[in-house]
Amino acid sequence: MDVTLPLLPREKMLHFGITSLTDSELLALFLRTGTPGKSVFTLAEELLAHFGSLYGLLNAELVEFKHVEGIGVAKYAQLKGIAELSRRYHSVRMLEDNPLISPEMTRDFLQSQLSDAEREIFMVIFLDNQNRVLKHCPLFSGTLGHVEVHPREIVREAIKVNAAAVILAHNHPSGCAKPSQADKEITERIIKCCQFMDIRVLDHLVIGRGEYVSFAEHGWI
Repeated sequence: MDVTLPLLPREKMLHFGITSLTDSELLALFLRTGTPGKSVFTLAEELLAHFGSLYGLLNAELVEFKHVEGIGVAKYAQLKGIAELSRRYHSVRMLEDNPLISPEMTRDFLQSQLSDAEREIFMVIFLDNQNRVLKHCPLFSGTLGHVEVHPREIVREAIKVNAAAVILAHNHPSGCAKPSQADKEITERIIKCCQFMDIRVLDHLVIGRGEYVSFAEHGWI
């Protein structure tokens, strides 16, 4: 009788590409080994079930693994390393991989940088007149529910790098990406300040936990 065995994650990746792997298979590929009496696949599935998703797993702190069997400091370090590697990949990709920014790349980058921040961070992406990224940086840092933003500082930084346009972004640590009235008001102030120096504001994205809101997509810019 001919029985076709399922491919292991590495072989499946080589045959069909990395995107063919499920979340549990991808996680097993990184963890490599299970625990006594538990395969790496079972461990991966149990971790995802316990934390609800890859996002929940990779953003969990060490204390949250206290009652999770099979995860010690070594595997916890692997998981945090995966999350940090992803963050750095998106950061480098924004500057080097594709000189022309796209909405998808922008969204992926901002979510990788801001979605797990514990306080509000206001970030700006500076672009040239062909929408190529010149620089990106967090300009202002605040508290759990507020960040003070100074439009003139954004303009000053844009002039330094000779930017023709900017994309604004900040996170909501609460996880809800719905913009507040204050978010809309500061966006208007920034737009007016940038107009004096002929700098275009292309978008303002509010990043939540697994969600986002784009001012441009809603016609607010």
